[in-house]
Amino acid sequence: MHFIRKTLRFFNSHFIKLSWFALVLVLLGHFAVSLLLMYLAGETELLANWFYFYITTATTVGYGDLSPATNLGRLLASVVIMPGAVVLFAGFLGKMSSLFIGIWRKDMQGRGDYSDLEGHVVILGWQNQQTARMVQLIFGDIRRVNRKVVLCTTDDMENPFPDQVLFVRGEYFSDESLLIRTGIKTADRVIVFRSSDDQTLATCLTLAAMNIKGHVVAWFNEASMAALLKKHCPEIESHSNISVELLVRSAQDPGSSRLQGQLLSTLNGPTQYCVKVPEHFAGTTFGQLLEYFKGKHEAIALGVADSATGDDLRLNPASHEQVTAQQLVYFMSAERIRTHEINWEALSVKTQGY
Repeated sequence: MHFIRKTLRFFNSHFIKLSWFALVLVLLGHFAVSLLLMYLAGETELLANWFYFYITTATTVGYGDLSPATNLGRLLASVVIMPGAVVLFAGFLGKMSSLFIGIWRKDMQGRGDYSDLEGHVVILGWQNQQTARMVQLIFGDIRRVNRKVVLCTTDDMENPFPDQVLFVRGEYFSDESLLIRTGIKTADRVIVFRSSDDQTLATCLTLAAMNIKGHVVAWFNEASMAALLKKHCPEIESHSNISVELLVRSAQDPGSSRLQGQLLSTLNGPTQYCVKVPEHFAGTTFGQLLEYFKGKHEAIALGVADSATGDDLRLNPASHEQVTAQQLVYFMSAERIRTHEINWEALSVKTQGY
C-alpha cells in the first residue's frame, strides 16, 4: 500500500504542474489509445499511416489525403482523436514556448552563468546613471579590444542593457559563487563601483582573497578609503572623487574641466589611451617617442609608467628618459592605437643611430 500511495503522489505532483513527464505520458497514451480504437473500428488504411495521420490531425493541418472510412471511425475521430490531439499538441507548444521564454528570462533576471568566459570586463555594482554612463563609455571606444561586458548587481532588477551586456544578479557580493558566475577569475578587467565606500572596500577585499588575476579598478567617495585599500591591496587601482580638484583647477585655469572631461571620454574628440611596450623592444627615449607618435599617428605622448596601477606614472618626463619594454605609454589621440600598429623596431633603430 505504501508503494501504491507513493506512486500515486508521484504522478499526481507531475500532472498538477503539467511537467514534461506528464505531458509526454499523456500524449503517448492518447496516441496509443487512438491507434487501438481505430484498429477496433477496422480503419486499416489509417493504421498503415497512423503517425502521419495523427500528426496532421494534431497540428490541424489536415491535408485531406487520409480520413476514416467507417462511420465508427469518423465518430471516434470526431469525439476522441481530434479534440484530444489538438489540445495535447497545443499544450506541447505552450510548454515549448514557456521553455524558451524561461531561458530568455533567465538571462534577463541575472540567473545566467558566465564562468566559461575569458578576457572580458566585469562591472560590480549598479549606480543608475553613473553605471549607464560607464557602459556608454566602454562601448564608445570603438577600437578597444572586443571584450564582452558582464554587469553584476545585488539590486532587485533586470538587465538594463540586454543588447550590450551580460547580466548576473545575486544576494551578496561576499558570496564567491555569485562572483564566479560572472567569470571573474578569467576576466581581464574588473570595475568595482558600489553604492558606499564600505561596500566597495569589502568587495575589493573579497576579490583580493580570491586572487583575481585581471586588473581591478575601484572607485571611492573618500580619498582616505582609497588610500586604505591601497595599503592592504596595492595591486588594485583605486580612485576617489576628484570633483573638488576639477573645480579649483577650472577657477585657476579657465576651461580645465573641459580638458579633463575630453581626456576621459571616448565619445567626443581625441582622448587619452595607453599602450603596452612589447617585451622584445630594445628601448628608445621619450623625446623620440614623442616625435614618432606625432609624426606617424598624430598623437601626443603624455607619459610612461612601469606598473599597471599607474602609481609610478611620470607625465612629460625629460626627453632623454628611457622608454623600455613592458612599460605603459600614455598618449592622447583621436582613436586608440594598438601595440601592433606601432613600428617599435624603427623606434629602437632610430635611437641606436643617435
